[in-house]
Amino acid sequence: MAVIPVDVAGRPYEVRVGTGLVASLVDQCSPRLRKRRVPVVTDANVHARWGETVETALHAGGHEAAWRILPAGEASKSWDQLSATVDWLLAEEVERGDHVLALGGGVIGDLTGFAAAILKRGCQFIQLPTTLLAQVDSSVGGKTAINTPAGKNLVGAFHQPALVLADLATLDTLPERELKAGYAEVVKYGLLGDADFFAWCDAHGAELLAGDAGAREYAVAHSVAAKARIVAADERETLGLRALLNLGHTFGHALEAQTGFSDRLLHGEGVALGMVLAARFSAARGLMPKASAEHVARHFADVGMASEISSLGLNCDGPALVAHMLHDKKMDAGVLPFVLMKGIGEAFLAKDVALNEVAAFLDGELQSS
Repeated sequence: MAVIPVDVAGRPYEVRVGTGLVASLVDQCSPRLRKRRVPVVTDANVHARWGETVETALHAGGHEAAWRILPAGEASKSWDQLSATVDWLLAEEVERGDHVLALGGGVIGDLTGFAAAILKRGCQFIQLPTTLLAQVDSSVGGKTAINTPAGKNLVGAFHQPALVLADLATLDTLPERELKAGYAEVVKYGLLGDADFFAWCDAHGAELLAGDAGAREYAVAHSVAAKARIVAADERETLGLRALLNLGHTFGHALEAQTGFSDRLLHGEGVALGMVLAARFSAARGLMPKASAEHVARHFADVGMASEISSLGLNCDGPALVAHMLHDKKMDAGVLPFVLMKGIGEAFLAKDVALNEVAAFLDGELQSS
C-alpha cells in the first residue's frame, strides 16, 4: 500500500492507495468510526457492486451501514439532492466528530463533502473513491460542490476529508468508458508539469487501461502525490499554483454545459477534449509547437478517446461555448484566466486571453473534421 500525506495547514490527512482497502474498511478507518451506525452515501451502481463488501466489512468490525443511495450520474450534484442528503444526515443524528463515508466517484465525493462541510458548520467525512477519476483527482484536495443551471461546481466549499482510501480493486468493476474518462486526469499531471510522466503515459497508458495492476498503482500514487504537493502549497487557489490543476477544465466545462451535464459527455471526456483544445489554442498563439499539441490529441486517440470536438455533433458555434465560460469560477474582475501550455509539461496561467479570440478558435475546431 502506498501512503501519500496531504499536508494542508491544520488538517493534514493521508491518501492510501492499494488493493482491498474497502474490504478492510474498519481497520483502515480506526478509530474514526465512533458509533455502531455508520452513514454511507453512494449511488445505485456503486451500491450494487460494492454494497455487500461494505456491509460485511462493517459488520465484522461491530458496525452497521446506514445507506443513502442516490441515482448515478452528474444530475445528483443538485440542490435537491444536497438538501435531501443534509436532512438525512440530521435524521441519522450525525455529530461534528462523526465521519460520513463517501463511497463512489466524483459526484458522490463532491456532494457528500459539501453536505459534510455545511452540516452543523462542518463534520468529518472519509473519501472511498471507486473511479479512476476520483482516485487521482476529485477525492484529494477538499474541493466540494454541486452544479447549478448556470454552470458546474459553482456552489461549494473547501472541506478536506479526514482520510482517502483509494482501493484499486474498485477499478476492476469500472465500465471501460469511465476508466478512460478517469485516465484523462492521469494524463493531466504529465501535461501540466511533468513531461517525464506524460512519456510514461505514452508508454504505459494502454497497459493501465487494460488492467495492469502495477501500472494502475504507479499512476494513481504518482498522480495523488503530484496533486498533494500542489494542494499543500496552495490549498485555496490563491497563489495561482493550484489553478494549474484546471488544465483543460475551462474548455471542458463549456463542452459539458453545452451537452447538458449528461452522460453524453462524461467529465473526464470533457477534460481530455479540453486539454487538446488548450494545447491547440496555445499552439495557435505561438506558445508551443504545433507538433506537441497534436501529440496530445494523438495520445488520447491512441487509447480510444475522442480527440476532436467535431465528433460530439454539437449544434452551436464558438461564441455559444464561450458564453458558458462566463460563469467560470476563475473569473476575476471580468477577466477569465486560461491554463495554457508552453510545451508538454509546461502549463501556466494566462490572463491576457480575449474571449472573442477563443470563440474564433472554437469555431474552427467545431468545423474541422
